[in-house]
Amino acid sequence: MSSEAVFIQVGALAEGFAPHSHTLEQQDLAGMTLEFHFAESDPVSCSFNHDQTLLWGDQRVDYRATSIRAEILFIDFLDPQRDNSTITLVCNRQQGNFTAVYGQLPEEPQVRLDAFSRVEQGLPLTAVNAELRFGRLGNSHVPLPQFTDELIGMRNMYTYSPTERYEHIYLNNNFYAWQCLDGVEKGLADVDHCHYVKVAEKLYLFVWREKIVPTLGVIMIDLQEMQTDGKILGYQSSNFSSLSNFAVGAHAQVLNITRHP
Repeated sequence: MSSEAVFIQVGALAEGFAPHSHTLEQQDLAGMTLEFHFAESDPVSCSFNHDQTLLWGDQRVDYRATSIRAEILFIDFLDPQRDNSTITLVCNRQQGNFTAVYGQLPEEPQVRLDAFSRVEQGLPLTAVNAELRFGRLGNSHVPLPQFTDELIGMRNMYTYSPTERYEHIYLNNNFYAWQCLDGVEKGLADVDHCHYVKVAEKLYLFVWREKIVPTLGVIMIDLQEMQTDGKILGYQSSNFSSLSNFAVGAHAQVLNITRHP
């Protein structure tokens, strides 16, 4: 009988994904300025400097930017105003709109609260928080991005590197199932909370929040070019002293699609 797979910390996951990862080339946005007009709050100006930093309002931070398609930007950085938090901006410059994902990892006492206690207290099973906010690039009146159910029923395989391979099954509007087919988490599987946003035709923003090891995933899924790009956020280790916010990208394959009668 083989030994049972065990869950690992996000720092160890990052080390497993790093060699020969299928991530996209980083974009240098130096000299660009984007105006983010949120649907329900004040606008924020974001300018990009020549040292791979950006100014989010008046806060300077390092960033990573990629472009999975022409006129689509994925911009990710640590939130300069909150601890253990990130901001991810998915911008469709052709349509003139964006989705912002404000991710927040829980503090240690929240993580160590067991699942039964969370149910008793009426809390979600995961303490990882993700707030999705929509808006427009500039002061325009274009349509906002929308949540979508177009991925539901798909069973997809994602190859992140020569050694790391996963399967996703998109169950419903709130949950998906995953399992590691090959790699540092081989044999592990779970069902976690998730969110889906349609960015463009056959292009989706997929966000998930794990409940066992506090993890936030923010990924672009391009089912036209059959590739993904994004990031995974978690703690480096179980002492909660530092973050691991690392890039991921994969080759995608649709295995099958289930349509329930």
